[in-house]
Amino acid sequence: MSDFVSSGWSLYVAGITVVSLIACLVLLAFASKRKVMANDNTTGHVWDEDLREMNNPLPRWWVWLFIITVLFSGVYLAMYPGLGSYAGGLKWTSTGQHEAEVEKARAAMAPVYARFVSLPAEALAKDAQAMAIGERLFANNCSTCHGADGRGSKGFPNLTDGDWLYGGTHDTIKETIANGRQGVMPPMAAAVGTTDDVRNVANYVLSLSGSPHNAVGAQLGKAKFGACAACHGADGKGNQALGAPNLTDKVWLHGWGEDAIVAIVTNGKNNQMPAQAQRLSAEQIHVLAAYVWNLSQTATVAAK
Repeated sequence: MSDFVSSGWSLYVAGITVVSLIACLVLLAFASKRKVMANDNTTGHVWDEDLREMNNPLPRWWVWLFIITVLFSGVYLAMYPGLGSYAGGLKWTSTGQHEAEVEKARAAMAPVYARFVSLPAEALAKDAQAMAIGERLFANNCSTCHGADGRGSKGFPNLTDGDWLYGGTHDTIKETIANGRQGVMPPMAAAVGTTDDVRNVANYVLSLSGSPHNAVGAQLGKAKFGACAACHGADGKGNQALGAPNLTDKVWLHGWGEDAIVAIVTNGKNNQMPAQAQRLSAEQIHVLAAYVWNLSQTATVAAK
């Protein structure tokens, strides 16, 4: 792939572009010359007995339009990027334009966010304007993974149920949004033991939440669960400092049942929540985190 990003390709593209423009002018000069090939101003070609090909010069308006087009192309390529790696006289880039527009939007919204930045999540949750802004931020930046309603899907956490891998406080949610998270469950089959041992551990994990399981297998798997206790705790209630899930609450992020747990123990799992600090301002993250926090609070209140 290094051949495709070398400086030679830039020169190649620039050369092709310049040669194409020159070729257009040469073609115009050639086609605009009137060359009478017969006394009646025809080329001598006849079709269908009486259909003769005339040799009239190009219309003047067409010639000038062609010239203007070529000249415009030359000026455009001098001012904007288009000749290989040449940046253009104006130094314009799509990235620069996007950043300028983002800064302009942030400046316009700064007075609005100034009112929210000092408010805690509880106060923001009661502010209709703050929640409307948070909802829009969520729709634009989070809904692709967590769903428009925040209920997630397999592999993507449900943000409405009060079950948090790293903690559900406003500050923790802000940290998660800003810096992202990298969840790693290493393959544990070798540490657990045989294939039967892995299935017994899976049944023991199911028993922790009162889910249907093989009681005999669960009893045998209890001792083998020690390999998992370092992250999930001896009681299986997880560890938010590590992002280790609570195995006792019947919330299954990557699928439920013996086979699903066996697959996780055997193969491990890597999950990533991308950092948003480069895309969102601190004020936006403050409001968005309050909106996410309120999703779980609303669900909790409704359940009582």
